[in-house]
Amino acid sequence: MGAPQEGTVERWAWDYVSSTSLAHKLAPPSPPRIWESSPPVRRLEAPGRPAELVVTSRADKTRGLRAPAGRARALHTFLHHELQAAELMAWALLAFPDTPVEFRAGLVRIALDEVRHMRMYAEHIERLGHRVGEFPVRDWFWTRVPTCRDPASFVAVMGLGLESANLEHTTSFAARFRDAGDEEGARVQELVGLEEIAHVRFGVRWFEHFTGGLDFQAWMRALPEPLTPLLMRGRPLRRDARRRAGQPDRFLDELEAW
Repeated sequence: MGAPQEGTVERWAWDYVSSTSLAHKLAPPSPPRIWESSPPVRRLEAPGRPAELVVTSRADKTRGLRAPAGRARALHTFLHHELQAAELMAWALLAFPDTPVEFRAGLVRIALDEVRHMRMYAEHIERLGHRVGEFPVRDWFWTRVPTCRDPASFVAVMGLGLESANLEHTTSFAARFRDAGDEEGARVQELVGLEEIAHVRFGVRWFEHFTGGLDFQAWMRALPEPLTPLLMRGRPLRRDARRRAGQPDRFLDELEAW
């Protein structure tokens, strides 16, 4: 599996996933406009990891948000989620080269949104007196998402799954940050949550394109084992935001009851 041609969108995606530079992860160059004419399937097995990020196999807890260190730790976890999401959008661009260019271009746009969210989190971590790399991270997304067998499975996990759940998680953590007196931290969470709606809408649109429609059972079948809806929702559901993203009430009823 060779690297893509220099100066192509595919090479930009390859370099982003593979980079071990924290600066590159936080601020990649602008993607080019040239696509490879007949790209092969390239399924990268793992991302490059900057030396600053210590990867652990155990989840980092996000309790104790009253103290600045607790909020910084939580934001550091969210930053790493955004990093993995950006990398996996680039991964999917390489893994599914036969999809429409419009789909792959959308993956690039979402990846850049995720990168911008990372910088927002990094800036607030610094305002709290901490730095990126101070807390361990877990590459959980990378242990699951690359098992997706096709683009429908990918958008089922990312757009209809993890990013949909983030509609609830950002709302919950915004309230918790505000309760702790951290209005700026709450604002960052709310902005990320607002922008996730478009990412979920992208997932809905392309799941329907690849499968012919969106219903709960079809979505569940598209999730690679052992993933289930349990990790794809928060409590309570942000039904208003999910509806704006195109998820119908019947789908939401079944998700809530699952």
